[in-house]
Amino acid sequence: MATFPSGYFHSPWPAEDAGPQRLQHPWRTGGAHRPGLNLQAGERLACTTRNTLLSTMTILGDPGQVYLLTHSALRAHLGLPTTACVEMIDPLTLKTLCASPRLPGGPMWPGGMALHANGDLVVVYGRHAHRLSRACEVRAHFELPVAEAYNSFVILDNGLIVTKNLSDQTPAQLTVLTPDLQRASADTLCPEPSIARLSSQGNTVYVVGVRSVFRYHWHDALQALVRDDAWQHDYLAGCPQSYGWDAVIDGTHAWFMDNGRHNYRLRMIGAGLNAAPNRLLRVALSDPQDHQTWEVSGLPHGSITNPPVVDPRTQTVIAYDAANRVVRAWRWSTQAHRMVLEPLWHKPDFGCASHMILYAESGELVLNDYRRWGEEVVVLDLLTGAEKARVRSGGLTQGVVFPSAGWQRDLYWSSMGRLARIFVA
Repeated sequence: MATFPSGYFHSPWPAEDAGPQRLQHPWRTGGAHRPGLNLQAGERLACTTRNTLLSTMTILGDPGQVYLLTHSALRAHLGLPTTACVEMIDPLTLKTLCASPRLPGGPMWPGGMALHANGDLVVVYGRHAHRLSRACEVRAHFELPVAEAYNSFVILDNGLIVTKNLSDQTPAQLTVLTPDLQRASADTLCPEPSIARLSSQGNTVYVVGVRSVFRYHWHDALQALVRDDAWQHDYLAGCPQSYGWDAVIDGTHAWFMDNGRHNYRLRMIGAGLNAAPNRLLRVALSDPQDHQTWEVSGLPHGSITNPPVVDPRTQTVIAYDAANRVVRAWRWSTQAHRMVLEPLWHKPDFGCASHMILYAESGELVLNDYRRWGEEVVVLDLLTGAEKARVRSGGLTQGVVFPSAGWQRDLYWSSMGRLARIFVA
């Protein structure tokens, strides 16, 4: 069982992917939260929606509190700086209860939001970091050093905030901030660019670069991030694939998928730009020489934007090829000191592209299926792939951003211009 990341506010879903390990499962924190949809025979999914600017994610605070992060886009097409906004929304109707002022951003890219252990909201959008009260009032602001978009952040167990610029050309530069948004150390220049969002476990930061995966440990005595020279894996060595996306850190392995270069506009289907199939990759945290890859669909021009789902309790991993509409699940075991993946289920013609939700206790997996020029949110049985329910979310684009669990038998689904509350009826 994973340990709650102590740098975050103790809620079921305090950040994107529910925390910096990107396990995508709600935390058991008591209160009114129910750890699963627990769909029963005769029950169905229903949906409440509202239009938004570009919605990126929802997170949960105290019982009943839901926060939504959105950002502007049109200004970017005019060459102008963009802005973000945080709202506290009604958990049932989705109506705005209070909102921040427009937050300076600059270059456009979906940012990130989390509740810090100190109880305040942290937002990184564009090249700016913001600290807000729970009433969405701005308390601090920091302009980040690189004139590029920064793609979110992680909070270490010691409370420090780590973020980086997004680029496939400029080397990634790690900036470490205190909870008050002051510099905690000099910036750390990575050996290569990075498209993927950061992941972390404890006080260690994992970076998926455009060809290697590597990590940094926070060193208290030096007050700096220190590169772990003994842990690096060149996952593209001798391979035709393109860069990887976000990594899941399950406590024993780092899991991610590659061939991430694509031309997504409204949907990921057919958007892959590299002729090779995309792959699922595993690297042991104890030894980077212990690594493996598996093709997801085996089809050409495979591509993704997001992480796989990993459930260490059932030793299950779910990966997908968004460009070719394929989702696959495996169960792993160890044979002769080597991990072996055994197929569990396989779904062709299934338009999954978004981050997901894993309800481990009820054995439910929530993901999207884009078909007939619209998005549907689907609940599958984790171990069999059997479909338990689905509902049209109202989104016209194929979502590639962040859902969250809700406070009841419900969840929130962001898909760019639409936010939906999906609930059991």
